Amino acid sequence: MASWPVLSVTTFLPAFGALLIMMLRQEDEAVKRNARWIALWTTLITFAVSMVMVWRFDSGSPEFQFVERQPWLAGTITYHMGVDGISLPFVILTTALMPLCILASWKPIQRRVKEYMVAFLVLETMMVGTFAALDVVVFYLFFEGGLIPMFLIIGVWGGPRRVYASFKFFLYTLLGSVLMLIAILAMYGEAGTTDIPTLMAHDFPRTLQTWAWLAFFASFAVKMPMWPVHTWLPDAHVEAPTAGSVILAAVLLKMGGYGFLRFSLPMFPDASEYFAPMVFVLSVVAIVYTSLVALMQEDVKKLIAYSSVAHMGFVTMGIFTGNTQGVAGSVFQMISHGIVSGALFLCVGVIYDRMHTREIAAYGGLVNRMPVYAAIFMLFTLANVGLPGTSGFVGEFLTLMGAFRVNTWVATIACLGVILSACYALWLYRKVVFGALEKPSLAAIRDVELREIVVFAPLIVLTIWFGVYPKPVLDMSAASVSALVQSYNEALGTPKTAALGRPSAAE
Repeated sequence: MASWPVLSVTTFLPAFGALLIMMLRQEDEAVKRNARWIALWTTLITFAVSMVMVWRFDSGSPEFQFVERQPWLAGTITYHMGVDGISLPFVILTTALMPLCILASWKPIQRRVKEYMVAFLVLETMMVGTFAALDVVVFYLFFEGGLIPMFLIIGVWGGPRRVYASFKFFLYTLLGSVLMLIAILAMYGEAGTTDIPTLMAHDFPRTLQTWAWLAFFASFAVKMPMWPVHTWLPDAHVEAPTAGSVILAAVLLKMGGYGFLRFSLPMFPDASEYFAPMVFVLSVVAIVYTSLVALMQEDVKKLIAYSSVAHMGFVTMGIFTGNTQGVAGSVFQMISHGIVSGALFLCVGVIYDRMHTREIAAYGGLVNRMPVYAAIFMLFTLANVGLPGTSGFVGEFLTLMGAFRVNTWVATIACLGVILSACYALWLYRKVVFGALEKPSLAAIRDVELREIVVFAPLIVLTIWFGVYPKPVLDMSAASVSALVQSYNEALGTPKTAALGRPSAAE
């Protein structure tokens, strides 16, 4: 077990499953069935392998674990992989959601099924590799490689405006990443290495920190996305198939937040402190403005997409507080949002598969025909609002607590986002679920079936479990978060001892 490359197996097993699917014959009903089953079993086995890391992970150590290192290009760029308490939760989130996405696509996707499953499996490899890479060039390749399968998923299996949405998604994210590549080259020229742990310990000059921070910010801000570079997200969500929206909201958006934690804070601490007020302003604008925009939406998916931008505002605000509560809260908020937002898009997929419309006005009174669906949708709506007892509360509370220690006005304005999220989420729920069942088209609508209940069940359990008992996620990340905050504040010469320490389950 000690010599078993568990991280590489977790990363590349989905790609191996994609190769198996590609070897299937010309597409017919048997091939569609086989492609679905191969994809499902591949993602289930990948999840099982990734759980081995949870079992063997030492949460008390901030060091990278399950490290694999092999020379690759010219003895300079190495295949260097490893996870710590910050990256491992994102790896598990990715591997856990993929089987649910395959199940959610079982019936809705009937065209080019083989290619669809291949795209999803390749995407899983790219996402896991992004969170596990410890060489900045390897990180960049995985980070950019994920654009291609998602571009195809939106552009081939999306809605009527899928081509426009897929190109907009691709061009926005690629443009920001080109600037990041230039910064990577400059960092190599300064430090003489592309090794991420070495770069994290390197003292970059203030000038290089400033413009390299901006270059990385351009990439990560688009990926999250932050206001005002968020306009690609609603279009991509509306046009993407249901499972595509789930992965886009639950995992791909988190790559931006992970990038801030892995690169911006540890490598460019002076620039991070200098630009923190700008990030706070952009975060509170995102929280308040996009919440108001969500209130005006007529499309269910677009409303949830704008709510994702607002919730990511809490994440960026928490990261740049530079204290344990803010950073730990941002990590927890990203994991919680991955679960809750993914579930909300699955809820939209359930009614879209039956009615083939996402217009809010097309629904109303669904509780009369779909009581089980109404209960499921209610749970995730309340979690999205941040109701105590659900996972959505813990992350928002921690980020706000961290923000209060830095800037009271920022935290106060951000609290408006909690109120506004209740406004648009509960308004949506009332319009779709409550009221009289007056529309004839809804008279024969069916409640959730067994396959859909199987998809929702683990998300329901995790939403309640992490809301009542957040200790597993907080403890997994505690040592790494504490080490990150300590090194960040030591680099600034202003150690905040009061902000250090492992957050308790109560926090």
